[in-house]
Amino acid sequence: MDNKGDFMAGLVAGALLGAVIGILYAPKSGKETREDIGRKADEILSKAKLEYDQAVEKSRKAYEAAIQRLKTLEETAREKAEEAGEKVEELAERGKETLQEGRGRLKRAIDAGVEAFKEEQKKTA
Repeated sequence: MDNKGDFMAGLVAGALLGAVIGILYAPKSGKETREDIGRKADEILSKAKLEYDQAVEKSRKAYEAAIQRLKTLEETAREKAEEAGEKVEELAERGKETLQEGRGRLKRAIDAGVEAFKEEQKKTA
């Protein structure tokens, strides 16, 4: 963008200088020459302002597009984070259920072992 700005500044300066030199070498009176220089300067300044305004508008649109894209990416990231959080909660719940099931089976196995031990004790007594 800097190169374009430098190019435009050089173009405007060159156009202004060319217009001034052309007017100074024209066979007109001093008053007419000054009026021509003023008109040409006004024209060039108008064109420069128009191009500046267009560049500002283009930059504004690019900025707004970038902001919109960032908002979209932020929303996508938020959704992915929520999905990941839900998966973590789901996996934690599954792990908790699996642990409780394992505890229940272990308790039943221990109870069965104790019961079997007591019955063996009764048989040998």
